[in-house]
Amino acid sequence: MMPMPSIGITCYPSQGGSGVVATELGLHLARRGCEIHFISSQLPFRLHGYDRNIFHHKVEMPTYPVFEHSPYTLSLASAMAEVAAQCELDLLHVHYAIPHAASAYLARQMLLPRRLPIITTLHGTDITLVGKEPSFFPITRFVIEQSDAVTAVSSFLKQETIRVFDCGRDIEVIPNFVDARQFQPRRDTELRARFAPDDRLVLLHASNFRKVKNTSAVVEVFAAAREKVPVTLVMVGEGPELPGVRKLVREKGIQDHVHFLGHIDRLEDVLPTTDVLLLPSWHESFGLVALEAMACETVPIVTDRGGASEFITDGHNGYLRAPDDIEGMVQAIELLAKDPALRLQVAETARRDAAGDFGAGCVVRTYLDLYERVLEHKAG
Repeated sequence: MMPMPSIGITCYPSQGGSGVVATELGLHLARRGCEIHFISSQLPFRLHGYDRNIFHHKVEMPTYPVFEHSPYTLSLASAMAEVAAQCELDLLHVHYAIPHAASAYLARQMLLPRRLPIITTLHGTDITLVGKEPSFFPITRFVIEQSDAVTAVSSFLKQETIRVFDCGRDIEVIPNFVDARQFQPRRDTELRARFAPDDRLVLLHASNFRKVKNTSAVVEVFAAAREKVPVTLVMVGEGPELPGVRKLVREKGIQDHVHFLGHIDRLEDVLPTTDVLLLPSWHESFGLVALEAMACETVPIVTDRGGASEFITDGHNGYLRAPDDIEGMVQAIELLAKDPALRLQVAETARRDAAGDFGAGCVVRTYLDLYERVLEHKAG
């Protein structure tokens, strides 16, 4: 058994599935004895204060008149090389191919003749959107091939990566995970009363409000569901589509029934006060918030496009609908509202499946096994 490694982790620090998974992975690894060094532009939003074996290295963003935009990729590469040398990192684990894997490759070249292993975890839009851009396609393919190990958060994303980039290399599927001790079905009756003073169903949407999240459909579904059953809507997050969503809510005259909470660090405090998660995205490589909802016994109604079907079975522990199937999502809400026994059964099944098959312990152990294999191969 090898000693616990010292790992440099780079992710986007803002709210979003890849940053959440990377941060939670680092926290769990640190509790197991790994030394974790986050290398990012800001403190990842799920890091709260000091944690044993956790360190943060801020990437400085220099400004210079000749640069129209600050060269973040180069600054990050320099920071990675510096931290790896000074803190004697055993490997770099980067989340998102562009630009993080590219920066890691540059950092490794700077450290030659020492060869610093790189593990790249693909989360979705780095492949399905960014990687497909003609200007990024060659570099994305290159850094995937140059990584010592590549993981994808779903089988869907693995197959999409192979299809798009014609990859011949191994890609290991390691799914996203949820800490079922952190996300659990505890009711905050005072908070719930703010959303729904009666027994009406509380619907939730949480995202970064990008176009891919199809947020206008959330409003359309909610407005249609209100015509059939008593419901209220809670919207969590911020992003470019938020102003348009607010406008649509006003146009439909339902602003008194929609609660905009903005950015929230601790989604686990809000999720248990809700009944149904609405995630009608045009595409989800995994859909971490759906897994977190399941752990809180909040029933997910999620897009059927992407990787969500790998942990949601329609009608069993949640519901899968096409992102433009407004009527189908409304019918699922109506069914849950009119049949509390069914809603409880689906919610309890969702909690059991999330905690059992996608619990933090098993997934973190899988990552540790991967680190060990990569380091053994380097030593060999």
